[in-house]
Amino acid sequence: MTACVLAVFLARVRQGLIEADRTAPTERVIIEVCIDSVESALAFTRAHRGGADRLELCGNLGLGGGTTPSLGLFKEVRAAIPQTPIMVMVRPRAGDFLYTDAELRVMQADIRAFKDAGADGVVLGVLRKDGKVDVQRTKLLAAEAAPMQVCFHRAFDMCSQDVLTAHLEVSRIPQITRILTSGHAPTASSPAALPMLRTLIRTALRMPSAARILVGSGINARTIGPLLRELLPCGLREVHLSGGGWVPSEMEFRREGLGMGVGGEGEWGIWRTDEEKIREVTRLVDEAWKEFVERERKRTE
Repeated sequence: MTACVLAVFLARVRQGLIEADRTAPTERVIIEVCIDSVESALAFTRAHRGGADRLELCGNLGLGGGTTPSLGLFKEVRAAIPQTPIMVMVRPRAGDFLYTDAELRVMQADIRAFKDAGADGVVLGVLRKDGKVDVQRTKLLAAEAAPMQVCFHRAFDMCSQDVLTAHLEVSRIPQITRILTSGHAPTASSPAALPMLRTLIRTALRMPSAARILVGSGINARTIGPLLRELLPCGLREVHLSGGGWVPSEMEFRREGLGMGVGGEGEWGIWRTDEEKIREVTRLVDEAWKEFVERERKRTE
């Protein structure tokens, strides 16, 4: 982090320190689930508090992290679950996050279309050739999205900057609501991720205008408990997961030796959210939250 950036960062942290303690318990932990079909949206609704929290809607979720969904898919999901907030992925292709001018125009057009269709927000991220956050281009997209919410996705974890510098860069963009991150590690529950996530969450809480931290990658019924024990006291209030997997196709005829190039389970499989996985994670999150609130109550008595 350069001296100039560090000075700005410290000034904003000091400014945030005079704010009220925002690690105090709120109502509950928000669970965001990423999906790519109407069927998965309905599974989420059945499994998770009536679908009250938030969805991230993608296309091709099982392949490379998801891409921009069709407008038709968005409209059908919105009609199926009208009360659930929907964040729409804006990513014109799989692969890296260095976009051409033509791809950027496609992203702007998609943002306008989803805003007009009633999306609650968009999920996006742009990097420069050197791996740094492309603030200028991200600002263009975020401005197009206003007044919707904007989440900077896991391009954050692929950037060349340290987590605090990258967080400060993204937070320079006023429309950015939150950052989805695993703490620059393959999964959020890995030992290498936890110190980074603690730092990011605490920093975001101390900076009134900063992008909030949405923790994701590798979150499931096995990992959510230890993750919450570590991060709830730091101020973690949002988690992100897919809870999905490949289910077998119902096709009876499959031409031998031919496929569409996906390979593995995805060649004839269909990606679906697993209702039981979401239900179990929801149960564990709610239990951990109740325990945390009770501990905080006793601590402050």
